[in-house]
Formats: sequence, structure tokens, C-alpha cells
Amino acid sequence: MTVKFFGGDTVPLEMHKVRVVQKLNLPPIEERQKAMAGAGNNTFLLQNRDVFMDMLTDSGVNAMSDRQMAAMMVADDSYAGSATYERFEAKLRDLFGMHWVLPTHQGRACENILSQVLVTPGTIVPMNYHFTTTKAHIVLNGGTVEEICYDRGLEVTSSFPFKGDMDIDKLEGLVATHGPDKIAFVRMEAGTNLIGGQPISIANLQEIRAVCDANGLLLVLDASLLADNLWFNKTREESCRDLTIPEITRKIADLCDVIYFSARKLGCARGGAICIRNEDLFRKMRVLVPLYEGFLTYGGMSVREIEALTVGLEETMDVDMISQGPLFIAYMVDELVKRGVPVITPAGGLGCHVDVMRFLPHVPQSQYPAGALASALFIASGIRGMERGSLSEQRNPDGTEVYSNMELLRLAMPRRVFTLSQVKYAIDRLDWLYQNRELIGGLTFVEEPEILRFFYGRLAPVGDWQEKLVAKFRADFGDSL
Repeated sequence: MTVKFFGGDTVPLEMHKVRVVQKLNLPPIEERQKAMAGAGNNTFLLQNRDVFMDMLTDSGVNAMSDRQMAAMMVADDSYAGSATYERFEAKLRDLFGMHWVLPTHQGRACENILSQVLVTPGTIVPMNYHFTTTKAHIVLNGGTVEEICYDRGLEVTSSFPFKGDMDIDKLEGLVATHGPDKIAFVRMEAGTNLIGGQPISIANLQEIRAVCDANGLLLVLDASLLADNLWFNKTREESCRDLTIPEITRKIADLCDVIYFSARKLGCARGGAICIRNEDLFRKMRVLVPLYEGFLTYGGMSVREIEALTVGLEETMDVDMISQGPLFIAYMVDELVKRGVPVITPAGGLGCHVDVMRFLPHVPQSQYPAGALASALFIASGIRGMERGSLSEQRNPDGTEVYSNMELLRLAMPRRVFTLSQVKYAIDRLDWLYQNRELIGGLTFVEEPEILRFFYGRLAPVGDWQEKLVAKFRADFGDSL
């Protein structure tokens, strides 16, 4: 995993070999600027042919293993009663110890079902931090979200190992103020996507379980990023150091009433599932699967995806597999820190997160600085990252802007996809941008959807800063790409 070289360097070592390759394209900077303008300065709207390194997300873009590819060839394509689904269901029961399973086509489908069944107008969902689609489904069903991570969770520079933990005093205060009947469920995300992929500890989950038991509340875990979180539990939490990854997984699962996940992240395939401890709750949710997803033995997934996912879940119990993402992310974070580039520390899961408030202090949040840096990075490098800041929020009902606690540029590290030389390229171009950060300006909306605007909204640069950035690139790099 981490190997010290004779020359003194310590770098992450890939615990796999590459047997299938996909050709990449790195267009000249002028073409990258043109592509960014055509995409409305929204990295979601870029065409992949214009992208060199796709660090937008780790969702649905992880590399599958040879065993996953092979498993797809033995899929049972029966509409109902598929043996493929039986294997999938058995694997989830084995990992999480919950008997009742519902398949879905992806994670937000799980959120839709959970919210329709558990959220009613006026109810509250406490969580360590929200995710965009989670919040959208809860609000759509009349509920509200209360983010109650510890204050240290929002500290951009820190050495605290579990910044995703929930503040127990705040949770107890919410229950005391509103009463248990107003709490739809308590949601934990392992780990927290929007504040830097920061993990949660089992110790904190045990405290939350005690509060839930005392008040008759459901504890729901979003396990989409569980693979990374398991690595951090193993390496950062003393009580887990001598446990195997399956043992840590079951320790987490035993504290929860419901576990759901996006297989685009957990399992390196495409799909999702809800695992439920209580049969009555399972039956309430079950009626929505045929309505929104498909039959109960495929849930919107193809049987080939289900076979690949079953193997992927098994491989998630391999410490060499789950370590790859966190180790590469930590390498990138450490190298950027050495260069003075502001990033979220300690390194979390999912990707490297650039702290844009320190990177671009001259760009106000009203001009979406994280989105602007995402645009600038693509122009400078062909790297597609994702804005995780105020652009990812949604306006208040009165039209006023909601400003995010953090303005982050997320550079996801899809599992087993990039080589170390590519990661070094990303570090170099971020370093150059930081040295020329005064050239970067803001963005303004020209087309703003009401819901999940960051997916397909279009923006324009404020002023001619992109032209100036291109000119400086040419001055420094000459004819280089």
C-alpha cells in the first residue's frame, strides 16, 4: 500500500495492474476555453471528449475488476426470481446483517423511497451534513434538514480524524426542543461528501444509537462512501485496529436501522439498495419499488450490473482495494500543502478538496468562487472537477441566495483509475493556478434552474479574466498543452 523507496520518497503503490486502457485527449488551452464557454462554465455540461482527467465524481466511473467483468457473463436475465438477485441479496445480508433488501437503480432512488415513507410535512431530519439530492427529496416531501456536525467539522485546516461526526449535544437539543415525534429519522453519512469526504467514527455512531434508543428514533446510514470510511476506521480509530474490514462493517451496520447506498460508489458498479432491519418498514417501502424502480428482483438495474455489484461488494472487504482511494488522495493533499495550496485537512475520502475561500479570497460568494475555480482549472489543465459550494445550494423561497459553509473544488479520485503521473499533473496545474490566482474572477448565472441548479445551470465569467488566464498560460508554458 504505502511503500518507502530507497531514495527516501514515500508514495502510494498501486495494488493492481492495468489490463484495459482508454485513450485520453488533451486539447490545447484555446480549445479548452472554448469548450468551457460552450458548457456555460458548468463542468457537468462539458463533453467528455474535451476532458483529459475526469475528476468530477467517483460515482459510476470507478474501474471494475477482472472478477466483476467475468461475473457479468453469468447473469440470470429472468425478469422475476433471478438467481443473480438471490446472490446479491445474500451478499448484502452477509455484510450488513439485515434480512430485508430492496434494490434501486441508484442512491437518490433510495432517498426518494425513504423520504416518501418517513418524511411528512413539518418533520425534521438531523444529519451530520446534507447531500444535495438527499436534502432535495426531504424538502420535496415537506421536511427540513438540520446539519449538526461538530463545529470542528467545518474547520478547513485540522488534524481531527473524524470531522464527519455528529454533535451529540445538538442532537439531544433538537429532540428536546421539537419532540421525538417531529424527528422523521436521524441520518448519518459515512463519510460526509460536501465537507471534504470526512469520515465518521464508530464511537460517535454508538452515541447516536443511544440517543435514538432513548427516544424511539430510526438511525439511517448513507453508506455510499463506506469503503473510504472503513479505511479510516481501520487506521484512525483505536478500537478498530485489530479488526478485519468485514468485522468493522458489521460493527457499523449493527448500530443502524436502515442502510442505503449508491453502488456507483460502493461496489464500483451502477445501482443501489436499501437494507432494512424491520419487516414492517420494509413492507411500507416495498410498494414503491415497482412504482419507481422496476420489479423487486432487479430494481432498475440490469442483471449484469447486479452480478458485478455483488462481486464489487465482496471486494470492498479487501483492505488493498479500499486503501487505494484514500492513499492517493492523501498523497495529493500532502503535496499541495507543501506548495502552500489551501486544501481541506486532514485528507478525507472521495477526493482532494481545495479550500476556495482561501484560494480566491477576492471573489465574493455571490460570484460562486468554487465554480469559478473549477472553470479555471479546466481551462488550465483539461481537468474536470466539481463545484461543492454555494452553486450547489438552492435559493430560499424569497429568492435570496444561500451561501455554503464551505466553498470547495472537489477533485474526485475514482477508484483504480488514475496513475500517479496523472495525479502529479493535477498537482502541478493547481500549483500554477494558485501562483496566478489574482487573475481568476467570478461567475454569474445566465440560466438558473430552480432545483439542483448545479447540474444544468449555465453561467458566464464576470469580466475577461479567462482570456487573461489563457494569455498567462501561453507566456509561461509556450506551446505546451
